[in-house]
Amino acid sequence: MLEIIVNTGRTQEQGTLVEDKLTSEYFQSVSYCEMNEADFKSLGLVEEDRVKIKTDFGDVVLYARKNVIDETEIPEGMVFIPMGPYANQIISYETDGTGTPMFKGVKGVIEKTEEEVLSIEDLFEVI
Repeated sequence: MLEIIVNTGRTQEQGTLVEDKLTSEYFQSVSYCEMNEADFKSLGLVEEDRVKIKTDFGDVVLYARKNVIDETEIPEGMVFIPMGPYANQIISYETDGTGTPMFKGVKGVIEKTEEEVLSIEDLFEVI
């Protein structure tokens, strides 16, 4: 298990599919996290293994990918998740009066898991 900082953000793929959230393409565009190769190796992961991320606001199971967002290395101890229903499981709904939740800098932990990544339909049933 590793302590991490979770950052979420838009990706080009996620953004182009956002209007059709129940498709397999949208699922593939938001059901993963990216992390630094050193952290990836320290958890004993291979591409598309599953990880569980826990924060004070919830937990979620995602597919693991390593190393880059737009050709930029992700720092050790940081995880990136595309904005969407999976990222929303682990961020606070509180906005501190701004109207927008904090999508970046959320403290949490990550570990390898054998749990399945929920479909979007199943994820919505949970919440």
